[in-house]
Amino acid sequence: MADTYVGAIDQGTTGTRFMVFDHSGQVVANAYEKHEQIYPEPGWVEHDPVEIWENTQEVVTKGLADAGVGAEQLEALGITNQRETTIVWDKETGKPVHNALVWQDRRTTDRVEEIQEEDKVEWIRGKTGLECDAYFSATKTEWILDNAEPLKMQSSRGADLRERAEDGELLMGTIDAWLIYKLTGNHITDVSNASRTMLYNIHDMEWDDELLEEFGVPESMVPEVRPSSDESLYGHTDADGFLEEEVPVAGALGDQQAALFGQTCFDKGDAKNTYGTGAFYLMNTGSEAVASDNGLLTTVGFQMSGEPVQYALEGSIFIAGAAIEWLEDVDLINNAAQTAELARSVESTDGVYMVPAFTGLGAPHWDGRARGTIVGMTRGTRKEHIVRATLESIAYQTRDLAEAMEEDSGVEMTTLRVDGGAVKNNFLCQLQSDIIQTDIARPQVDETTALGSAYAAGLAVGYWDTVDELRDNWQVDEEFSPEMDVEKADKMYARWDDAVDRSRDWAQEE
Repeated sequence: MADTYVGAIDQGTTGTRFMVFDHSGQVVANAYEKHEQIYPEPGWVEHDPVEIWENTQEVVTKGLADAGVGAEQLEALGITNQRETTIVWDKETGKPVHNALVWQDRRTTDRVEEIQEEDKVEWIRGKTGLECDAYFSATKTEWILDNAEPLKMQSSRGADLRERAEDGELLMGTIDAWLIYKLTGNHITDVSNASRTMLYNIHDMEWDDELLEEFGVPESMVPEVRPSSDESLYGHTDADGFLEEEVPVAGALGDQQAALFGQTCFDKGDAKNTYGTGAFYLMNTGSEAVASDNGLLTTVGFQMSGEPVQYALEGSIFIAGAAIEWLEDVDLINNAAQTAELARSVESTDGVYMVPAFTGLGAPHWDGRARGTIVGMTRGTRKEHIVRATLESIAYQTRDLAEAMEEDSGVEMTTLRVDGGAVKNNFLCQLQSDIIQTDIARPQVDETTALGSAYAAGLAVGYWDTVDELRDNWQVDEEFSPEMDVEKADKMYARWDDAVDRSRDWAQEE
């Protein structure tokens, strides 16, 4: 009998990846394809949903072929996705009425400011756990219904989009729902993605009638919400479709929740930080939705079939790995790998602090007018000091979130599990351990987002029986423990607050 596997579609902001994992959680196949970034106006970001679907079929087909794996050997498919990105499509034809509005898109900022002026921010946060922001799907859906028709195709039926939505002719969803629909024909999302729309009540665990009314989204448009790992299955791929097999689609998670799952953070207090362009720090808070007093988001972590929802606190750092890219842009380094060598060549930053607020500050500060700042320079400052200060800034921002997490949750963190491109830098990992004064664990399989969605799907169909099997799969590549004196770490971090203060509210003219 041929070996069997679980496949994961990882649909990200810049491209789509397909991976196949075996029972031990090891990678068997890996294929990737970029898609176009569309910028119709400053601050607007769109993707073509049809291109994303075509690329998905391409990477799945290529990944299986390259690995010599047949579709009949897949016991299940899982999906993970860029969160908040929103699509509206025709229920009958399956055609999008407009490009997807990407999570980064800021075109609905005016609408958000209206809501702020109407004192509805706390009302929304109380239901959804989210900051009221253009980041989330609610205002994006509203914008498409109000504005897409003049920009795109006129309906053959002559009615405008709002009328068609009211008549039940249109569907909306995040990228996971779009892919599930294209794969199975069913209109389904999971609890983690639903919780990022700003339309879903994370306490009642259902679409919120008042929020749907606020944003003018008919209930007939929104997908059915299911567990992230669903024994009832979201559906099967079409035997007459591109795979030519009926493969169960059984798991879905937003990308950061998928990384939490892939890092096997199944217990209250477990935490992970993903260091990419930005950094996303999530802590499992168990079956309690912990409200934040420190600028964090309260969100759904995941849900397994027949079990209670697991909630999470989330902190978003806008600029992490992108700060290293900036060093390259301004010719201070030739490549990212050089940062460790340069940073090690000096004993300290000589009092230099770099605050990488290039696009404002995220959690816990939430200052959109903050800007990038370097302070403390003298004539003796060299590029090595600035490079080291940049790496330290990533560690300081993470400590900001770690302290906010501990204060909100009341849970003391003992180990932080890390993943993402920047954690290949051993110097940064050690620095992170020193600054937070906690152990840092880097896993062997660092594609934790895809792995998490594979785990969710595999659990649903019995490929793995229990989460204990997944814990057994999780293997440390390297662990980093604090080597710095705690008083020194605290003193360095105290000056970080001073540097952040100097970056704040800078872009007053914008």
